[in-house]
Amino acid sequence: MSTAGSVNLGGIVPPLSTPLTADGEVDTDSLVRLTEYLLAAGVHGLFVLGSTGEVAFLRDDQRGQVIDTVVRTAAHQVPVVAGVIDTTTPRVIPHLRQAEELGADQIVVTAPFYTRTHPAEIEQHFRLLAAASSLPIIAYDIPVAVHTKFDPAMLARLGADGVLAGVKDSSGDDAGMRGLVLASRPIADRFVVLTGSELTTDNALAFGAQGAVPGLGNVDPDGYVRLWELVQKGDLVAARAEQDRLYELFGLVNAADPGRMGAASSALGAFKAALQLRGVIDCARTADPYLPLNVDEIARVRTRLEVAGLL
Repeated sequence: MSTAGSVNLGGIVPPLSTPLTADGEVDTDSLVRLTEYLLAAGVHGLFVLGSTGEVAFLRDDQRGQVIDTVVRTAAHQVPVVAGVIDTTTPRVIPHLRQAEELGADQIVVTAPFYTRTHPAEIEQHFRLLAAASSLPIIAYDIPVAVHTKFDPAMLARLGADGVLAGVKDSSGDDAGMRGLVLASRPIADRFVVLTGSELTTDNALAFGAQGAVPGLGNVDPDGYVRLWELVQKGDLVAARAEQDRLYELFGLVNAADPGRMGAASSALGAFKAALQLRGVIDCARTADPYLPLNVDEIARVRTRLEVAGLL
């Protein structure tokens, strides 16, 4: 059975994009470069196969390629956390086994989705996974994708029982996030609270979150590491200035015409276009059925990078 143990995850933990080749296969060479680029920036962990990593679009063998590549490249320099995200408990367990076998340090799990589940069934989901796993489990609170918002009291209870090692909160609910920090304060030595918000990272860290999982951290990991270090020093004025700069850079996610593609397609395509423009990955392809950015939209991404001093 998984037990939370001591917290070994925190700081800036970017959710890696998954570089693809032109024909939609995992580009492992680009993934190695992306991993090395993030490590060189001083990130504190690496999260593969999250929403930014297009986990829901990848075949099982592709998921394995991603975990194996990043684990080998990271070589124990920082923790590697792997998303084992799927619709129900029986479908998650094979992904969990794969992550264990390939050397992930922790796993990330959402609530069940597609199926309608009661809060008691969500709690059972995590308890069953913990019983099946030797890896610490991070709960992934992402209501926009699974249509369920976690109860902070449940998360704190599961943390106290050794079922969960923490939570990544991508709910966008800053007041709820603060409540979660307060609810988990008695177990803060073994339960980590991470914000998934790129835009309010400074606030979340200032009121007690132990780290951040920013998708934009693929594009500008140095900026988020600086932000983290400024908050740790107590220089909240300089941290706010860095957050303001990152806020403006985040505008690149709106590069695409919303009448032509969805917001997720635009955002993930923009992250990959930025990484390609910065010479980190070879191809900006996103997984089907996402649509690619066009020349004008990529030019808007370039402008954001130039204004941020990244080109």
